[in-house]
Amino acid sequence: MALTHLDESGNARMVDVGPKPETARSATARGQIAMSAQALAAIRDGAAPKGDVLAAARIAGIMAAKKTAELIPLCHPLGLDAVTVDFAFGEGGVEATATASLTGRTGIEMEAMTAVSVALLTIYDMAKALDKAMVIGPIRLIEKRGGKSGDWFAPAA
Repeated sequence: MALTHLDESGNARMVDVGPKPETARSATARGQIAMSAQALAAIRDGAAPKGDVLAAARIAGIMAAKKTAELIPLCHPLGLDAVTVDFAFGEGGVEATATASLTGRTGIEMEAMTAVSVALLTIYDMAKALDKAMVIGPIRLIEKRGGKSGDWFAPAA
């Protein structure tokens, strides 16, 4: 497989996506943050010292998706059509799921992964007074749709 981010001399380069057709694309990523029962209850009950943890994390995730090209070298800046960040409570923590979509010439997986990562980091920041031992991960791509390579779905975990 040819490495698309290297030129013929082995130097890093941004891939030229200009000739590629615009297609509808989307990607979904998911990650978890494990925490103490006390921190989980405070987040669930809206009683965390810094306020509404999930509202802040949702906004942070959406903002992060919009700034992915500033954070990840060689990523193209993308005009996103939509980004959603959702949360689910589990027995030992919170699961974050982000979906990003656009009509464009390049994939959107990094935007979904960045949204989940920053949303989970924000949960940590908002709840660290309750539990400094929280653990983030794993974070993974769940699916991507569209583009030249077509649809892809993660194998069941």
